[in-house]
Amino acid sequence: MKATAQKELLDTYNGEYRATVRSIFGSQRGPAIPPPPPRNVSDTWRVLVAESNQSDRATLTEALTRHGHEVAAVNSGGDALASFGTADLVLLDLDLPDLDGLEVCREIRAARDIPVIAVTSQGSELDCVLALQAGADDYVIKPYGLRELMARVNAVMRRSRQTPHPDAGADGAAVLEHGPLRIDSDSREVEMYGRPVPVTRKEFDLLALLATTPGRVISRESIMHRVWGESWSRRTVDTHVSSLRSKLGGPDWIVTVRGVGFKLRSL
Repeated sequence: MKATAQKELLDTYNGEYRATVRSIFGSQRGPAIPPPPPRNVSDTWRVLVAESNQSDRATLTEALTRHGHEVAAVNSGGDALASFGTADLVLLDLDLPDLDGLEVCREIRAARDIPVIAVTSQGSELDCVLALQAGADDYVIKPYGLRELMARVNAVMRRSRQTPHPDAGADGAAVLEHGPLRIDSDSREVEMYGRPVPVTRKEFDLLALLATTPGRVISRESIMHRVWGESWSRRTVDTHVSSLRSKLGGPDWIVTVRGVGFKLRSL
């Protein structure tokens, strides 16, 4: 067979083959890639990033946007206080140029019950306790990995949407009273000697859990599972216990039983 005839036959075969492939898979050159499943609206949040460092602010904005969230970014405490009203979550840098980040956190918590994750460059236990006392639900320490941050964001939002309530007392009462300590599970408010004690979500859940059986030790593993669910660490529990002790007025309220767990003191 002549070369010209061979070429014509080969071109005809290739053309027919390509037409068949296109009819089955479409006109893409590579393998067809199915579109991603539609994102659940409940998994998409409006996030306020209050970060003084321009590079960190841009990185956070890009990462959160890539995960489908709507992001507003500011670089000062004043702008954060002016913008958090429409947010579902606040990522708050505590090292802001104009205002004390802890005070900004307190103002946000006093105005709205929305999740706040504090971002701090100070990794001491005291700094983390101060962030929790100011109303933060969680904290990350710089430098942090984006995977860790996104895991904490997802965990905080999952817990806030579930809004779990700890067990009521044995008689089903919504109000637990233990000496001067009063815990109202309906309003999620704590009082000591008739004065309100500001607590975060997880602090309330932890305290209410301990108050259901005062004097009885609750294991660390049980606390982790019942208060934090899937997302917890040993340091998280210890930090919240330390913060609660400070807010209740002394370390004697929550007793550590080494190697076992914690209990609310007997009266």
